[in-house]
Amino acid sequence: MSNRLAGSLSLYLRQHANDPVHWYPWGEEAFAAARQTQRPVFLSAGYASCHWCHVMARESFRDPAVADLLNAGFVCIKVDREERPDVDDYYMTAAQAMTGSGGWPLSVFLTPEGKPFHAGTYYPPVDRHGMPSFTRLLRAVMNAWTERRDEVIDSAERIGQSIERIGGPLLAGAPDLASAATDETATMVEAAVSAALRTLAAQEDQANGGFGDARGGPKFPPHSALGFLLSIGGDTAIGVARRALDAMADGGLYDHLAGGFFRYSVDPAWRVPHFEKMLYDNAQLMQAYALAHAATGEERYRRVALGVLDWLDEEMLQVPAAGRSAYASSLDADSEGEEGRFYAWTERDFRQATEAEGELVARATAARFGITATGDFEGGSVLRLATAAGTVATALGLAPDEVDHLI
Repeated sequence: MSNRLAGSLSLYLRQHANDPVHWYPWGEEAFAAARQTQRPVFLSAGYASCHWCHVMARESFRDPAVADLLNAGFVCIKVDREERPDVDDYYMTAAQAMTGSGGWPLSVFLTPEGKPFHAGTYYPPVDRHGMPSFTRLLRAVMNAWTERRDEVIDSAERIGQSIERIGGPLLAGAPDLASAATDETATMVEAAVSAALRTLAAQEDQANGGFGDARGGPKFPPHSALGFLLSIGGDTAIGVARRALDAMADGGLYDHLAGGFFRYSVDPAWRVPHFEKMLYDNAQLMQAYALAHAATGEERYRRVALGVLDWLDEEMLQVPAAGRSAYASSLDADSEGEEGRFYAWTERDFRQATEAEGELVARATAARFGITATGDFEGGSVLRLATAAGTVATALGLAPDEVDHLI
């Protein structure tokens, strides 16, 4: 039996149409039901290619016992963040304000008026790694709503006010740069640019490229920061941008076989990615590498930008029967039910794929791309430029330019 999501335009919502959870789509009908029954709302936001969204769906939303808890105690809403980015943005802001972090699936508990009072992301089916099980969390929220509802509502009010304070100054405090290009405005802009550059330079992970803590992941490609740095120019800005661009293009974040960038790296050195590919990530990164080529003249940046473009046209361009083209928004992290199935190479499979070109090609490619017996992802190796071409050439007795030619 299907729920209220069966007729949705969203693929992600339709993926949940046969869940035993009585899902509502986002809208007044759901909140009217919550007000009428005086139940809290459980809002789950995700998207079609989200790996952990699929995991939580399998573990919890398709479990009849979990569904019974949700249906008995909550009005449940499913949101596709790609269909309703406004809704997702608001409640993600709330989650980050409450917990200091965010991600998908986004799991938020709301009052019948839509005000958040508790938030998190993925919850496991059993207590694990310091995280409560999803069923334990549901029972705790239901108990709080029943026994301490006034406290919960008061907390929701304060959280709502905090979100408004976070969002307000971003809109109200910006100067009207379009009204007049005065000297004062120019000075303000110059000072803001300099301050932003100092902040980015201070936050750079100089060991690995990009931004954040060098000791742990995950690490996302910083599209906006790269665009900003490349647009303002100067040795400092270009240097920070190039270190990030080089590290991402050399690492496992970039698909060296098919082109395109994965969603993020699970480690700070860009070695092992989370294997979904997003249209908006790749559109912005393609632009960043094109800007880097324009700023530096280096051919490698042009090759990466064109590699992304080729991947978009080869794998993402959809031409339906009516003849109107569009790009798919994402590729799933999972293939045939396994994460990274077609991206992580066992040593045996890689050798079989390359040895037909000769022993020298097989050895050169394995060394260049870091293929090992143990691998770095569940027994497989993610392609990355692990060894410099000159080093491989020396080891195999080749001229330096022969290695990339062979590959």
